Amino acid sequence: MPLFISDLLSWLENTALAAAIRQSLWLYPALEIVHITGIVILVGAAFMFDLRLLGFSKSLSIFGLSRHLLPWSRKALLLVIPSGILLFMTNSKTLGIDPTFWLKMALLIIAALNVLVFHKLLFKPKSDAQNQELPFSTKISALVSITVWVAIIACGRLLAY
Repeated sequence: MPLFISDLLSWLENTALAAAIRQSLWLYPALEIVHITGIVILVGAAFMFDLRLLGFSKSLSIFGLSRHLLPWSRKALLLVIPSGILLFMTNSKTLGIDPTFWLKMALLIIAALNVLVFHKLLFKPKSDAQNQELPFSTKISALVSITVWVAIIACGRLLAY
């Protein structure tokens, strides 16, 4: 690891904020609860939408479901990202060299790219078409989403041990 990255990770871990989180009886667990709650909202909404794309609950409008669930996923990022950064800061030297952490980060990038491709190229919702026929590529995107999110969750749990 380059020295400047090692120095940055050491600086992060030694900030007053990181020390306060580590030393607090309740702050670290509270951040974990916020992080996990955000993940539940983000991934739960994404899974429900992905399952609909895979053909489940065909009585539900894809357009209506996207308008209802996807804003929840976006809002959950307001919980996940800040809490994740704060949790990382408390143990940045160890996490910065952990292959599982970097696998999780790579998977998060894949998840974000999958969302971007899906919404910019694959998904063209029609508000009046409850059972519009979706291209096969949307099903592939849904399977990628589910698989990647399960792997991200697994990496997160492995980091805790």
